[in-house]
Amino acid sequence: MVYTDLFFDLDHTLWDFELNSKETMQELYDTHQLASLGITQFDAFFSVYIDHNHRLWDRYSKGFIKQEELRWKRIYLSLLDFKVPSEKLARAMSVDFLEILPTKKKLFPYTIEILTYLKNKGYKMHLITNGFESVQFKKINTANIAHFFNEVVTSEASNSLKPQKEIFEYALKNAKAQKEQSIMIGDNESADIQGGINAGLDTIFVNHLQTIPTVPATYTITHLKELESIL
Repeated sequence: MVYTDLFFDLDHTLWDFELNSKETMQELYDTHQLASLGITQFDAFFSVYIDHNHRLWDRYSKGFIKQEELRWKRIYLSLLDFKVPSEKLARAMSVDFLEILPTKKKLFPYTIEILTYLKNKGYKMHLITNGFESVQFKKINTANIAHFFNEVVTSEASNSLKPQKEIFEYALKNAKAQKEQSIMIGDNESADIQGGINAGLDTIFVNHLQTIPTVPATYTITHLKELESIL
């Protein structure tokens, strides 16, 4: 298959969400003096936060909760697990989190190299992300990867979320791309891979965590450098 357009996911695929969010949450843990409230182990608090964040993002992507609820409740529920039932604190931390997070710039190994390689080969590259629009644009600008992408399609702009096929159709239309010559590249089997399949796209599962695949992607890789053998 000859592809012309490559559609990438951002978080957990190129931009290392876990490392960047951990750095951000460590700053908030210190600034908001959570240790003085009885949350004495940062790693334990962050682990709980990651679990709540993952679960609430899943609910958000399925349309069960709104964006604003996701933003503060993932922190509120984490505080609640440590017997700190403060919505005021959770909302304050949420504002700070979304201010600080996009200033972080850790990417997965070989991100710049593979984007440069693909750009030099003449591919048109785009992003499809469920992340918040203002935050995602700040991320790619701070990480100095914005110039690689022709189109950046967010759930807010498209009024739909991966894995809904509408966000992929919106992205294809904006990029003036044909689905037969396009491929979706991402780490999330539900949002990126099944979503891409539902929209009629070939897919590449970026299996950074080396889990057992459950959705039949066209290709599966465990390191971004492996894209060189496909594209």
